[in-house]
Amino acid sequence: RIAEIEREMNRTQKNKATEYHLGLLKGKLAKLRAELIEPKSSGPKGDGFDVKRSGDARVALIGFPSVGKSTLLSTITETEAAVSNIDFTTLQATPGRWEHRGAVIQMLDLPGIIEGAAQGVGRGRQVVSTARTADLILMMLDATKSHMQRALLERELEAVGIRLNQRPPNVYFKVKTGGGISYTATCKQSQLTEKFVYTLLHQYRIFNAEVLVREDVTLDGFIDVVVGNRSYIPCLYAYNKIDAITIEEVDRIAREDHTVVVSIERGLNMDAFKDAVWRALDLLHVYTKRHAERPDFNGGLILRTGATVEDACRAIHKSLLDTFKYALVWGRSAKHNPQRVGLAHALCNEDVIEIVRK
Repeated sequence: RIAEIEREMNRTQKNKATEYHLGLLKGKLAKLRAELIEPKSSGPKGDGFDVKRSGDARVALIGFPSVGKSTLLSTITETEAAVSNIDFTTLQATPGRWEHRGAVIQMLDLPGIIEGAAQGVGRGRQVVSTARTADLILMMLDATKSHMQRALLERELEAVGIRLNQRPPNVYFKVKTGGGISYTATCKQSQLTEKFVYTLLHQYRIFNAEVLVREDVTLDGFIDVVVGNRSYIPCLYAYNKIDAITIEEVDRIAREDHTVVVSIERGLNMDAFKDAVWRALDLLHVYTKRHAERPDFNGGLILRTGATVEDACRAIHKSLLDTFKYALVWGRSAKHNPQRVGLAHALCNEDVIEIVRK
């Protein structure tokens, strides 16, 4: 059925008159793909794909076969991954431990995926589903090959509900037990209409819901909100084997958004690559101090962007929350140094925090 809908979408001309029809087809397609990603029957998990999460962040290496994923893992971690010029050398998820700027990052080398992975070709469904658990997707690409490889990988990830370098639409959506469908838009919509909202929700057999749209949302964006199983993950595109192309080509690729160029075998631009991964993960370094002592700038906590004082307490020890009285914060998040704050205070990078107990 997925193939039939895709063929109908390809046959339909894309213009203002067919926008509504195409939107409904996309809604049907998203529903079928969601069922494909999360099958009702609980079968056994794929061997080697159930890897325990560890460290401060997880990075999933995604790419076609023989682009250098295993070579990268062996280079920056202590893991000896299987490396060969033969395709499909990696047959299961291989974890590696990498330390950078005080953070412990788990690198996950996934088997190379091929076109049709979203439908399960070449164990692709397990690969892309494992990628949904990552904090960052590192897409390994071959600089010597066509630029279409990037578009193909993006399409496979999008088919399983992974949205790269996007944020969730600013839409409040809640299914209710009665009262019908309530639709409100606080700003003008260029694509979304009340008719489309009602028809799509009825297509999903939702007859009672509240919808509040706070920004100009595309039809695809609203479908993602209704389906609800989307993962919004940052992505860094790493082009390997730059030693085999001209300097003009390297310069052109390096100027693209969310992109870094490297040659792993020759060790070219590896420091810039490591810093690019750190920036893409968007981690915070927060330092701690004891009363009447200097801050500990040698250690510190590694937290996610948007972390609060409560998250910092949990990172030190969860028992701190039971005896927490207030915290003193120095740094960019403080209005004055020090500022007395509560558990909900949001921290910034390189803040200093002192926990005061009851």
